[in-house]
Amino acid sequence: MNWANRLTILRIILVPVFIGTVLYNRLNLALLIFIAAAITDALDGYIARARHEKTKFGTIMDPIADKMLLGSAFVSFSLVKILPAYLQMPIYVPVVIIARDVIILLGVIAIYLLTGKLDVKPTILGKVTTFFQMITIILVLLCFVYSNWIWNITAILTVVSGLDYIRIGSRQINGKS
Repeated sequence: MNWANRLTILRIILVPVFIGTVLYNRLNLALLIFIAAAITDALDGYIARARHEKTKFGTIMDPIADKMLLGSAFVSFSLVKILPAYLQMPIYVPVVIIARDVIILLGVIAIYLLTGKLDVKPTILGKVTTFFQMITIILVLLCFVYSNWIWNITAILTVVSGLDYIRIGSRQINGKS
């Protein structure tokens, strides 16, 4: 197993640790764990490309690890009532984020079943959206007063990038990739 895949596995292991720190109101520790997990996300991709060690495992598990980390963070912040009222994330934020990810996953499965091939590449808009999702989590953990502005921008970006992935997927299904 290469280092990039080890970092992906580490990120998956950090997810329940992160959730536990949030549930026990250890927000400073949660912030450190989340930042460490975000760094592993950047590092594993860099290592895989730089060392020419891209694997099927990494291609599948890296985005799953991201979704696990981000989804659990957004759900935690909207359901757990340990944060000050101004940081209580409305339920529509995790719903939008998780719905987009489910739609993308179902689209990927449909494309594979219909075409027998799969060409999944993150778009620039998708990467910007993921960046904003990570920044949103960090700012909430830092108790940033205007976090609501950031999570609303993140929700809008998530919807727009989801629509973009639907457009790309429908082009693949119609053979116009």
